[in-house]
Amino acid sequence: MPEPGKKPVSAFSKKPRSVEVAAGSPAVFEAETERAGLKVRWQRAGSDISASNKYGLAAEGTRHTLTVRDVGPADQGSYAVIAGSSKVKFDLKVLEAEKAEPVPGPASAPAEAPGTPGEALASATDVEGGSPSPEESSSATPDGPGAPEDPIGLFVMRPQDGEVTVGGSITFSARVAGASLLKPPVVKWFKGKWVDLSSKVGQHLQLRDSYDRASKVYLFELHIIDAQATFAGGYRCEVSTKDKFDSCNFNLTVHEVIGPGDLDLRSAFRRTSLAGGGRRISDSHEDAGTLDFSSLLRKSSLRTLRDSKLEAPAEEDVWEILRRAPPSEYERIAFQYGVTDLRGMLKRLKGIKRDEKKSTAFQKKLQPAYQVSKGHKIRLTVELADPDAEVKWLKNGQEIQMSGSKYIFESIGAKRTLTISQCSLADDAAYQCVVGGEKCSTELFVKEPPVLITRPLEDQLVMVGQRVEFECEVSEEGAQVKWLKDGVELTREETFKYRFKKDGQRHHLIINEAMLEDAGHYALRTSGGQALAELIVQEKKLEVYQSIADLTVGSKDQAVFKCEVSDENVRGVWLKNGKELVPDSRIKVSHIGRVHKLTIDDVTPADEADYSFVPEGFACNLSAKLHFMEVKIDFVPRQEPPKIHLDCPGRTLDTIVVVAGNKLRLDVPISGDPAPTVIWQKTITKGSKVPAGPAPDVSGDADASDEWIFDRKLLCETEGRVRVETTKDRSVFTVEGAEKEDEGVYVVTVKNPVGEDQVNLTVKVIDVPDAPAAPRISNVGEDYCTVQWEPPAYDGGQPVLGYILERKKKKSYRWMRLNFDLLRELSHEARRMIEGVVYEMRVYAVNAVGMSRPSPASLPFMPIGPPSEPTHLAVEDVSDTTVSLKWRPPERAGAGGLDGYSVEYCREGCSEWVAALQGLMERTSVLVKDLPTGARLLFRVRAHNVAGPGAPVTIKEPVTVQEIFQRPRLQLPRHLRQTIQRKVGEPVNLLIPFQGKPRPQVTWTKEGQPLAGEEVTIRNSLTDTILFIRAARRTHSGTYEVTLRIENVEDKATLVLQVVDKPSPPQDIQVIEAWGFNVALEWKPPQDDGNTELWGYTVQKADKKTMEWFTVLEHYRRTHCVVSELVIGNGYYFRVFSHNTVGPSDRATTTKEPVFIPRPGITYERPTYKALDFSEAPRFTRPLVNRSVIAGYNATLCCAVRGTPKPKISWFKNGLDLGKDARFRMFSKQGVLTLEIRKPCPFDGGVYVCRATNLQGEAQCECRLEVRVPQ
Repeated sequence: MPEPGKKPVSAFSKKPRSVEVAAGSPAVFEAETERAGLKVRWQRAGSDISASNKYGLAAEGTRHTLTVRDVGPADQGSYAVIAGSSKVKFDLKVLEAEKAEPVPGPASAPAEAPGTPGEALASATDVEGGSPSPEESSSATPDGPGAPEDPIGLFVMRPQDGEVTVGGSITFSARVAGASLLKPPVVKWFKGKWVDLSSKVGQHLQLRDSYDRASKVYLFELHIIDAQATFAGGYRCEVSTKDKFDSCNFNLTVHEVIGPGDLDLRSAFRRTSLAGGGRRISDSHEDAGTLDFSSLLRKSSLRTLRDSKLEAPAEEDVWEILRRAPPSEYERIAFQYGVTDLRGMLKRLKGIKRDEKKSTAFQKKLQPAYQVSKGHKIRLTVELADPDAEVKWLKNGQEIQMSGSKYIFESIGAKRTLTISQCSLADDAAYQCVVGGEKCSTELFVKEPPVLITRPLEDQLVMVGQRVEFECEVSEEGAQVKWLKDGVELTREETFKYRFKKDGQRHHLIINEAMLEDAGHYALRTSGGQALAELIVQEKKLEVYQSIADLTVGSKDQAVFKCEVSDENVRGVWLKNGKELVPDSRIKVSHIGRVHKLTIDDVTPADEADYSFVPEGFACNLSAKLHFMEVKIDFVPRQEPPKIHLDCPGRTLDTIVVVAGNKLRLDVPISGDPAPTVIWQKTITKGSKVPAGPAPDVSGDADASDEWIFDRKLLCETEGRVRVETTKDRSVFTVEGAEKEDEGVYVVTVKNPVGEDQVNLTVKVIDVPDAPAAPRISNVGEDYCTVQWEPPAYDGGQPVLGYILERKKKKSYRWMRLNFDLLRELSHEARRMIEGVVYEMRVYAVNAVGMSRPSPASLPFMPIGPPSEPTHLAVEDVSDTTVSLKWRPPERAGAGGLDGYSVEYCREGCSEWVAALQGLMERTSVLVKDLPTGARLLFRVRAHNVAGPGAPVTIKEPVTVQEIFQRPRLQLPRHLRQTIQRKVGEPVNLLIPFQGKPRPQVTWTKEGQPLAGEEVTIRNSLTDTILFIRAARRTHSGTYEVTLRIENVEDKATLVLQVVDKPSPPQDIQVIEAWGFNVALEWKPPQDDGNTELWGYTVQKADKKTMEWFTVLEHYRRTHCVVSELVIGNGYYFRVFSHNTVGPSDRATTTKEPVFIPRPGITYERPTYKALDFSEAPRFTRPLVNRSVIAGYNATLCCAVRGTPKPKISWFKNGLDLGKDARFRMFSKQGVLTLEIRKPCPFDGGVYVCRATNLQGEAQCECRLEVRVPQ
């Protein structure tokens, strides 16, 4: 057993980890021991595993491997590896074949409507009927169930935001790593800031917890059953251990249940009162009834949807707004400012508005509440009546002591100030100022600022297999963020592919090996905004910027083959006539960046061959030929005239092409006797640069060019960048790093006394093109734009092969390439941009030499698309001159928001559309007036934003502008088809929708008679009729009939109204009989049952001495009862209440005289008991067992015996009594007998006997002990 307080040393330096394997694949587990030679055993479900066709065992030094071949569902389970005293457990999970296949791309499932029952929630939130199983949730740990890691605190998985419909159930789960915890953590759930949910456990809320021994993870669950609308709001989960603390906030959204059809606006506008008895005079003007808008509150209009994205709302004091607002506005303010605990705020507000008594100690008290942002300071100031009085400041009832600069106490005259610096969430508390026996209180609310994005994400363009790392910086260290891909949150279950890292304020998302399906839009979301970036993954493709060219060199010269490719990390192989070239002292191979070079010194005729460069991993081959030039010099007699020996120059101009920056070496062999003098001259020409367009056809005489000679420059330098070196048989002209100025015609002249020779060599220097001008942006759409540019002013001496386009976000420094294949045209449509983000574009020109410098960036632009077409356009009503339309907002409003809608119409068969209204409207319904009667019209609606109008939606069939006869029909709601019960004094508001055109006539009757009196009010509109009674009375009960009539067609409906009240008390209560501790009572039913069925009676009793009433029977149905368990010697009064639906009667019927319970005479008789004999003979309940021990180690023999009286115990070895031998110790405790043998030797082996004896008899048991000597 390890020493307490010290961690036991493991025999493993590397432990096997749990894995998930597809069915049919092999599973490999590896373990490494601290030292070689340890015996290692593998187990499954507690049984050892041996090598077989199924299992493969391998050991190499300290490395041990278990291979499970052809994994199937039967192989799933728990495994273990044992070395010495160390044992490590791990799991094997088998996935189905279709689950193991990689998904080609993330397909976002369409979100259900918010009101749909069984709505899907966030991945970490479990909802009934759709929650992930615990096995699936356990995969959130990065290393599997075996070793959970926690890079963000105590939580392995934090509870996430959830949504549920009214009446549904939802579960929030939190997982805590327990591998390093000695005791289980303490977890508390809160609603809002203070409400501890452990005190609310019951029918609607349950708390559960469990512990997984395999993964060493604690699971805590908050289960909400039958959710109500009041359950919505913010929640908090706190977990604490001995020395650690962590918390997590999450929100619950509760949606109202909405049917599959259109919204029924009438169900939300319930009229509860009437201001007068007016009638509705038009479609747009109604009498002022009290309406309930709580189910239709919306935070902002269409225009504020766009404005909220452009500017942040100013901070406002909600307490001050609530104090000034009337009570009818409380619900709207709470919805607008996100107040979840409205009931708690109203209680506190009631205390704020309560008139305060005149204080004798304070002239000016603290404000009821203060609010401060996190990290700021706050001052709490009071003014005292006595400037010399002593003041104490309390926080949550505890006195505040002066400690450093956190709390500062100031005293200036009669003013006392408490300053709290660097406010944190721990300072959110109740504060009191105490002066003598009087005190004033306040509450301080610390507002946590939103976490803002200080450095956004940047777009990235990578190849398949490369590493991707997104980095974003936020305003607060340790802030909680969410990573999303294409709108879907990346959870901890995906840590095998994605890796999340925190470094102070920086957050990283790492993809080790990018695949094509990883392309998309990635976002980091905080409480104060989000950053968005695009990842483009391209297949590996190699571009050749400069290929190798054929060379012609002379003997002992140097040959250099050079090529340039697009990827500087690509390696390659040089081949000579198809065989790999091995570098040596004369042949050198170099690789610097994107440039690969092959250098051959001292060229010989054997070096003439075909040379190729083959990049590794790409199917391409760059080839060139090396020509060896032999200089043939014929025998020349003395006084030979000078001659220039070139292969085939003739005497015409021969062009030599060199790339700018490369070395130019013109090696001219010469002969002559005596040795000639060599003169190099450059002919300076005048002309214009060649434009970067297609070369025009050359026509006419070549002599009629724009260039002419006006000077020759003598070249005679022997050192420097441009130099001439002359020997007896050759002259070498060298230019280091050729430039554009080196281009021209070079004249080589050789002279001696016999004669002279001259050759003209034309040198052309080619370079990359000039940078094009800044591109122009046009035709900007939702995620695309058209980029146009002009050719560069200079093409570098080679035709432009194409262009490369790049883009970046305006605030970013990373440019992302948009094309890998060169663009041949001077325009390109760029796509896959993020709407609402400002971009810039630039372009490169590419020729055979390489790529130009980038052009200046284009003007910044923002992709914004028009909104989509509105949905569910329908005709709501038609009259002789008007048509009423309604629709729903478009599914996509775009980054520009919505400015409004336009409505147009045209006659059937015409194509001219006429605006129905001037300007734009924000509502989603319209009444088009002044239409020609009988015309057949088509209507269409467009949504508008800053990008312009969106696509229109048009009604499917033309509408005839004519009133249509519709039969009258009453749509009686379901709850009005049964008896309607109302209590006396309550209002009655019965709304019955109906249909019918033209406007029907509505008539109400009661019991066949027309309604009369001012207490009952009838209100009729075009679509419904309302019966309203401000305060119901019993006389209003009865049968009401409503009749809907259009000409001779009518429809009727009957309603039964029952106005109920409390019943009267029961009658004539009497005491029928009293005996012992019991009293029999009887009474008669009440005279008035309150116009409803009686639910029963409540019987109470009261002692005559105290007259305190106690309930004996409740909801009792009969009119007679027996009251039992009365106290002897006391007198009792009894009373009875009657109950119905409304409640108990106001009064009770009470007995007139008390009932006395007499004391009867009682004689106590002592009970007799029979004596029992508990004696028992000794009996061994557990005998001795044979043992084999090692010499030198203490050994024990144990058995158990019972007997009464307690037996005497004797131990014997081979018949000899061991009672006096000091080497043996005997123990007896609660019938368990132990014989301890100290350091036994082989002599101590033999037969041991334990004998128990008492008055009832004796018993014995024996065993054999073998003592072995260690080898």
